[in-house]
Amino acid sequence: MKYLIAGLGNIGDEYKNTRHNVGFMVLDAAAAASGISFTDRRYGFIATMRYKNAELILLKPSTFMNRSGNAVRYWLQKEKIPVENLLVITDDLAIPTGSIRLRAKGGAGGHNGLTSISEIIGTDEYARLRVGIGSDYPRGGQVNYVLGEWTENEMAVINKRLPLAVEMIKSFGTAGCELTMTAYNKAGKNLDDDSSK
Repeated sequence: MKYLIAGLGNIGDEYKNTRHNVGFMVLDAAAAASGISFTDRRYGFIATMRYKNAELILLKPSTFMNRSGNAVRYWLQKEKIPVENLLVITDDLAIPTGSIRLRAKGGAGGHNGLTSISEIIGTDEYARLRVGIGSDYPRGGQVNYVLGEWTENEMAVINKRLPLAVEMIKSFGTAGCELTMTAYNKAGKNLDDDSSK
């Protein structure tokens, strides 16, 4: 069974360590854990990860965030992958930094990447793995915050959480969305803060 796992972000060194690029970070962690690497292909960087009976096509779009839908549609069609086998990994301002939630569908919530995907593939009924980036910014500062670089403390939290995100991707490809939500969303919500122990 084939799945398309699209991690959202912006290409270029100036965006590499920004909060908006956490989708790329998750896929980089998945590729590193599996010993595979990305190749530059049409509309994005592609790596193929095999896990149990699933073939996971990892996509980092090279279209920039607000045109992510072009890359997702192309690779869904090229690999003949149904929308129900699509998982989009995205940053989320609405949940705490490092919190991870899988949803079977939903609105874009003002996220340009999700808006582009929903418009171009014609539905918002696709799974998304939301990685929290928090919302610690002043009024009117959302864009600068999202496109800003992680603090040292935030980076430590995110790095600690990446393995869980990778496990959730693997589970999505083998157990499906609903079972993965049941198995992992509680763990994704509970942030262990070692400094408080």
